[in-house]
Amino acid sequence: MFPKLSDLINYLIGSNINLPVQTYGFFLALAFTSGGIILRWELKRKEKEGLLQARRVSTQPNSPASWPEFLGGLLFSTLIGWKFFGIMIDYPVFAANPQQYMLSAKGSLVALIIIPVITSCYHIFTFYRIRKYDISAEKDVLVHPWQQTWNIMFVAIVSALAGSKIFDIFDNFSQFLNHPVRSFFSFSGFAFYGGFITTVVVLMLYMKMLRLNWKHVIDCSAPAIMLGYAIGRLGCHLSGDGCWGIVNTITQPHLLAWLPDWMWAYNFPHNVANQGVHIAGCIGPHCRQLAQPVFPTSLYESLISFGSFGLIWLVRIRTKAPVVLFGIFMVLNGIERFFIEKIRVNPKYSVLGMKLSQAEIISALLIMIGVAVIIYFQKSYRAGFVEKEPTVSPPQTGQ
Repeated sequence: MFPKLSDLINYLIGSNINLPVQTYGFFLALAFTSGGIILRWELKRKEKEGLLQARRVSTQPNSPASWPEFLGGLLFSTLIGWKFFGIMIDYPVFAANPQQYMLSAKGSLVALIIIPVITSCYHIFTFYRIRKYDISAEKDVLVHPWQQTWNIMFVAIVSALAGSKIFDIFDNFSQFLNHPVRSFFSFSGFAFYGGFITTVVVLMLYMKMLRLNWKHVIDCSAPAIMLGYAIGRLGCHLSGDGCWGIVNTITQPHLLAWLPDWMWAYNFPHNVANQGVHIAGCIGPHCRQLAQPVFPTSLYESLISFGSFGLIWLVRIRTKAPVVLFGIFMVLNGIERFFIEKIRVNPKYSVLGMKLSQAEIISALLIMIGVAVIIYFQKSYRAGFVEKEPTVSPPQTGQ
């Protein structure tokens, strides 16, 4: 597997570079970026169709930053500069273990002192320079829905990371109790459905703040989430983060003989989770592979999700009833995850005499809710459409 992105690049082109970028983190960033691009396209399309409207916002362009804004920016820029210049000075140490470096107290002491001084001087200079303008003058600006894309994505990212981490802790509570700090701040161990549920709730509240119709925005998010999920799962597979299946010692069926062996059963050598037995002759931080091959379930999920994204992308224009497209997403994702869980490693819970994982329970609920959403909103749309149709008077007959 490829714990760092440079491992994947070196494997593909035979180079020998050392980049500090984690493969899973890179694909996670790629997933959010791709999802943001899709969301932006869809918001533009909905606005052209008249389903989402731009709104006028009053601003004070000459108004200086408030003290809370200044202090927040000062703290953020100082932390970024402290770590950034520290990385430049101590790059080999950072490249050896980026996660440990980012969570440590290491950084550039010079940057920690100089950046707040420069930032404060600039803020004071700016404050006095703009005092000659009429800062009370307001200007109306037209804000389009698609211009909120990256604000929406930022809220989604924070909600998804927080929710997925919390759900993962509940799913692996004994491990969390043994190592609470390491479990909470680890860059691995994220439960998709935890992030999904949290993000949907938070974004619905955020849409109310932006005064955007959540029904159409949530439809715009359906293909974005599905594509992001597909890319994210590909990152899980390539890094070997532990999201694999149960042991697979079954002989590959003749019907699937055309598949490469690693798509049927794989032992994930050099996995980033450092699970399994030591690889003979290997030296380095990731020298383990599973003792027995397992189902590469993260790869299966990625491929199925790419197909589901294609299906949603094709039907999105034909689907006129709001929220129905999101219902389709819930059904497709729920079906995929429910059946993948049958061959995936996850803690099981006893529910009505059945042994089910947290993901199985949520995915089953997701299917049922998705079907209910499709039926309810399709029926409501049809009823509203019929009510809006002009009534035709019967033809007059001669006396």
